[in-house]
Amino acid sequence: MDLELTGKVAIVTGGSDGIGKAAAASMAREGAKVAIVGRTQAKLDAAITEIKAETDGEVIGVAADVSVESDVQAMVAKVVDEFGGVDILVNNAGTSSATTLELMTDDDLKVDFGIKIYGAIYCARAVLPYLKASGTGAIINTTTPGGKASGPGAQPTSLSRASGISLTKSWAGELAEHNIRVNTICVGVLKSGQHRTRWEAANKKDPSYTLENHWATFSAGVPLGRIGEAREAGDVICFLASARASYITGTAVNVDGGTAPVV
Repeated sequence: MDLELTGKVAIVTGGSDGIGKAAAASMAREGAKVAIVGRTQAKLDAAITEIKAETDGEVIGVAADVSVESDVQAMVAKVVDEFGGVDILVNNAGTSSATTLELMTDDDLKVDFGIKIYGAIYCARAVLPYLKASGTGAIINTTTPGGKASGPGAQPTSLSRASGISLTKSWAGELAEHNIRVNTICVGVLKSGQHRTRWEAANKKDPSYTLENHWATFSAGVPLGRIGEAREAGDVICFLASARASYITGTAVNVDGGTAPVV
């Protein structure tokens, strides 16, 4: 199936690992020109090497903190200078953070919303003129099923992800007149760098606790019986960015093995 992504320009935030890197690889494989964004240039460079080895695609890395609007503006300017425009934005930056009302601090909220909500807004605002000029623009936001149905002790991520889902629906309505589609994937637990980091911390305390044990722990509550691979979310992002999804907008797609309590 031709996704008609050849020559399209995509920006993927949080692109040096996990879902972002998988989405970048998927789009590069389909012929898109991809700019991955993260805070650390060394990590971006390592990801670029991997993506190019897998896809032989055209990929660049631009270091930026998406919670800082001037960083975002400079990043978009670099991408446009390199590739000539922007057709696709994937707002994927952010990690999971969970605590209770009593323990949650103002700083927890500021950091979480700074990356996931302000970051998404800054990026969308900066690329909007280019998406309008594209004529087939697309924004895909990464959120979670917890943004639809929050569990106890899931703040601030469930709160920011609910906001991301709300932004998705609002932007889809606002930008439809420019043929800019806006969707979100609500991802469950996938194999990613942040979960490997958590395993490493647990493994230091208990060396018998293997990575396979770690994945099995998370798999126990998944109806499909396994933890997801980052590429399984990346491929959905690639599809939603493509011409094959041209009549899909304002939608939140669960990519979670069936764990969400809501559709």
